[in-house]
Amino acid sequence: CTRVVYQGPDSTIITARSMDWKDEIPAGMWIFPRGMQRNGEVGPNSVTWKSRYGSVVISSFDNSTTDGMNERGLVANLLWLAESEYPRYDRKQKGLTIAAWAQYVLDNFASVKEAVDELRKEKFVIFSDFIPGTDTLTTLHLSISDATGDNAIFEFIGGKLVINHDQTYNVMTNSPVFSKQLALNDYWSGIPGTIMLPGTNRAADRFVRASYYIKTIRQTSDARIAVAGVFSVIRNCSVPYGISTKDQPNISSTRWRAVSDQKNLVYYFENVLTPNVFWV
Repeated sequence: CTRVVYQGPDSTIITARSMDWKDEIPAGMWIFPRGMQRNGEVGPNSVTWKSRYGSVVISSFDNSTTDGMNERGLVANLLWLAESEYPRYDRKQKGLTIAAWAQYVLDNFASVKEAVDELRKEKFVIFSDFIPGTDTLTTLHLSISDATGDNAIFEFIGGKLVINHDQTYNVMTNSPVFSKQLALNDYWSGIPGTIMLPGTNRAADRFVRASYYIKTIRQTSDARIAVAGVFSVIRNCSVPYGISTKDQPNISSTRWRAVSDQKNLVYYFENVLTPNVFWV
């Protein structure tokens, strides 16, 4: 998967992501109102909350929020990270299923800073489980962006929460962990993109291409042109349909793409099997 944020003029902020996976993932679009009663779905000691903001989201397997935007323009994206290691959950603490991690953020926060300040307190434990119908443990990291262009990345490394918070953190892919993604991008930034860009389907190469192209497409406040430009970037970082590499989940076919216009609150979705963009 790839995630990239366009930071244009006149508060034009647009976040795009691709969903790459080796198998078909049933995706559904849901619109949730504010005021919904929620719980963390890990048993009797689940965290509970009432949604403060409405949201439009894309689900996986109809039981996990994978991507979405709330009514305040906060966007949350879950991407695969094989290096993830979550804390042990002994059920004595409050718990939240990883399937609701992104939804919890969309329901409760209007800005990246709000989310970072609250999630840093670790009032509950993220609990992961197997992907439905498989023996593969769900290992994900979370990126969020808001209508001001602020960004944060949340990862669990060695059982510890690591938060990378900076407005410049506008690209994320899969492996390696985010700090190493930044180091790889620093290396490539010394090589002009007009001369050479890494072109494989590997996550590190997609990170470099997304970083380069999101800065070189036209800077405009025209929503139609800006959205078209961002779509072109996320398509450039997509993996051709039908490709998968055994034992390398980071190299898998792109299944769908989503683009969030955070200024105008328009959410675009494109499934590769029905290649027409629709929006709400």
